[in-house]
Amino acid sequence: MIDIVLATHNKDKRSELSKAFNSKDVNILSLEDFPHIGEIIEDGDTLRDNAFIKAHTVYGITGLPSISDDTGLEVDALNGAPGVYSARYAGENCSYMDNVNKIIKTMSGVPLDLRTAQFKTVMAFVSNKMELVSEGSVKGLIAEEAKGIGGFGYDPVFYVSEMKKTFAEMTMEQKNKISHRGQATKNMIELLRSHQIIPNSQENA
Repeated sequence: MIDIVLATHNKDKRSELSKAFNSKDVNILSLEDFPHIGEIIEDGDTLRDNAFIKAHTVYGITGLPSISDDTGLEVDALNGAPGVYSARYAGENCSYMDNVNKIIKTMSGVPLDLRTAQFKTVMAFVSNKMELVSEGSVKGLIAEEAKGIGGFGYDPVFYVSEMKKTFAEMTMEQKNKISHRGQATKNMIELLRSHQIIPNSQENA
């Protein structure tokens, strides 16, 4: 079995990634398993920069293969904001709902046809042998109000027209099949398989 460290304290991300790998051959750890690793400053200019900053830092400390992702919500009416600042859109140490409430307030009065947005995830893998990167994106609309109790982050206000639901109204299985992070994870799993870092027999959700 191979241990891979997901460079986050976020239990929701760990759960999503573990379910996507869905294999007895891979054990997904997180920063919860390494309490001596402090806050990692994400001061990159792009999602890719931040993903590699975290993956390199965690690999350097643990010596274990590390995966990190950075995700941005890009709202067309806000010229691509909050983008790389999505996690701290409402300020440092803000909660998920702080960000959700700010985006709802900021987009108040914007008509439906101008509420287009996309979620983008860049995922980085770092080990002693190589570096890999994958991406995923999904288009949607910013809902006028939060709906649903699942997911995390901006999920309650990211509405996917094809599903007629916000991410927060979907099951984890439904979300993972179409989401930005689900796509980036699937693409990363394929890269890891092709480079024989994980077994080709591995299944993913």
